[in-house]
Order: sequence, then C-alpha cells, then structure tokens
Amino acid sequence: MSSFYGAEELQHIGFKTYGENVLISKKSCVYSPQKISIGNNVRIDDFCILSGKIDIGSYIHIAAYSALYGGEDGIVLEDFANISSKVSVYSITDDYSGETMTNPMVSNDFKKITSGKVVIKKHVIIGSGCVVLPDITLEEGSAFGALSLINKNSEKWSINVGIPFKRIKDRSKNLTKLEQKFLESGDNNG
Repeated sequence: MSSFYGAEELQHIGFKTYGENVLISKKSCVYSPQKISIGNNVRIDDFCILSGKIDIGSYIHIAAYSALYGGEDGIVLEDFANISSKVSVYSITDDYSGETMTNPMVSNDFKKITSGKVVIKKHVIIGSGCVVLPDITLEEGSAFGALSLINKNSEKWSINVGIPFKRIKDRSKNLTKLEQKFLESGDNNG
C-alpha cells in the first residue's frame, strides 16, 4: 500500500486541476482543493498543509511539515521551485500590534488583515524553517538559507540568509543548463 494518494483518490479530492506523476502524502491536509492547481511531477510530503488559492507548477517538491496558506490572493510556485521542510508561506496574516484582534474565529470587523499574492519564481529554493510573509515575489533562482525570514522581494540569482534575510552573494545560473539537458533527456518523469 502506497503512502501517496492514487490517481482515483486524487480525482476524488477535487483539485481545480492536477497533472501527471503527482504524489501527495495521505498524511497531508488539503483545504479548499477546488482553489488548488498542480502541474506535473509534483511531490508533497507528510504533514504538509495546503489551504486557499495555490498554483503549483511542475517539478516541485514540498517537503514534510511545510504549510502554504494561500487565502484569496494566492501563492504561485513556478516550475522547479523547492520548499524544504517546515517552511511556512503566508499570503494572509493578522496584525500583531494589539490594536486589533487576531485569529480566524474572530469577525473581520475586529481584525486588520494583511494580504497579498506570494510568487515563488522558477528555480527558487527555500531552506528548512523559513517563513515567507504576504505580498512577496521571490525572483528566479533566489535561494534562502534555513530559518530565514522572508519579508521583502528578493533579487534574481541571489543567495540570502538571516532574520530578516540579507543577500550574501550571487547564485550560479549553471542549473539552467542542467534544466535544459534534463528536459531534453526524456528522463524527466520522476
């Protein structure tokens, strides 16, 4: 018996769309699947949470214990993006100032919600334990070290670390050549 949902089970979940070779752990939690699109060659590991509007490209891995909270504005993961374990991505958050109330059980009349689309572009990698806040674009090829706080847009092909993150150096673009070889090889079905 597989620990991933089979084709018939995936269809029953009710995703907006999903492609081929999609492996989603039976130990994950999916809320509002009708708002979630999934490309080809995607693996979502144990204890992940997917909630709200989420568009997942192809050749994506979301490692164990990660959570994507798409809300209404949404989260987009472009092809070849990677989410390491215990990463939290928020397109919506409460105001923690104490001027308003917080949590989903309180009426929005008493809360101040911050929301905005999160876009994780091609070849981005987010290290274990990172937190991504709303209204952020992570540019192509940017990489984030473990436990980084991602509270602003990143630069293309950069390596970033810290709380909040700082760019420390350029990231090699060699993987774009490897991507081309991989796609041309025909050995790209997982």
